[in-house]
Amino acid sequence: GADLVIAEGVMGLFDGAADGSGSTADLAARYGWPVVLIVDVRGQAQSAAATLAGFRDFRPDVAVRGVVFNRAGGPRHIAMLNQACRTAGVTVIGCLPWRSDLDLPSRHLGLVQAAEHDDLDRFIDRAAGHVADHLDLAAVAALSGRRRPDLALAEPMPPLGQRIAVADDPAFAFAYPWLLDGWRDQGAEIVPFSPLADEAPNAAADAVYLPGGYPELQAGHLAAGDRWQAGVRAAASRGAVVYGECGGYMVLGRGLVDADGTRHGLLGLLPVETSFADRRLHLGYRRARLRAAAPFGTAGSLWRGHEFHYASVLDEDRSGAPFDLTDSDGTVLGPAGARAGSVFGSFLHLIDREP
Repeated sequence: GADLVIAEGVMGLFDGAADGSGSTADLAARYGWPVVLIVDVRGQAQSAAATLAGFRDFRPDVAVRGVVFNRAGGPRHIAMLNQACRTAGVTVIGCLPWRSDLDLPSRHLGLVQAAEHDDLDRFIDRAAGHVADHLDLAAVAALSGRRRPDLALAEPMPPLGQRIAVADDPAFAFAYPWLLDGWRDQGAEIVPFSPLADEAPNAAADAVYLPGGYPELQAGHLAAGDRWQAGVRAAASRGAVVYGECGGYMVLGRGLVDADGTRHGLLGLLPVETSFADRRLHLGYRRARLRAAAPFGTAGSLWRGHEFHYASVLDEDRSGAPFDLTDSDGTVLGPAGARAGSVFGSFLHLIDREP
């Protein structure tokens, strides 16, 4: 029902899996979406046009239709960029001068979350005004494709239960909205709770979902919360499904070592110990095979997902691992995660079932 849809790409335009597939360029080519590049031009001028010409010509099936320059300098810098792009035949849609009051802080998994910003609405208003002053919004609309893509959407993942308590605060914020919406559409009730506020999950819930997030930054706070921990343990004791992804998986373990090297005892429902003191990047698409039946699938069913975390595993009993993983190249990664009764999880963020 929208008049205009803007899809934000991930990483570089042509960056995807190790074999080059799964990139933003692949999606643009598949659905006929025109591409507008965003280029940080600090410290460069005419060279930016040469880079853009290479992006434009690299794949004939990808329509690079224009560029927005970010962090531009003064009028002379902008004039140089525009002249070079005219020579290269690249359409400049706008040049956004750098403003210190529009800097957003970032951390190891991306930007600091919106919920953690003070006066976010005013910040967005300033940013919107800046964009409106320096970007040709009518040109963006004119460049847009007119074809409605035939999106083959995957079936929603079956819900973990009929009443699902979902951890929802800055420590557990990486839940896909479409996943929760899909559970609701299938008749499940979603009941949020905040471990950071020491809120226990709904006592009548037949499932508890701990999504990913930043528990490593809040480990001390989470470890001190008696009520939420007792509530999750009580859910596990009565046989409710308790499922954790990435950060949620770490919290289900016996302990988490923070960046300062301090160990914090956590739920202790799974035989795993993790550390953020020795950071190692784990990133990539995954194919997951369920080793045993789970609430959302039968044994042997295949699922797609991804990993993105810096935590390292100090100790992990994978004898009851819920998944066998391969990466996007088909390389076997072996068992992943842990399971104990109705409690299970892994570092994997599930996306959907593989057809």
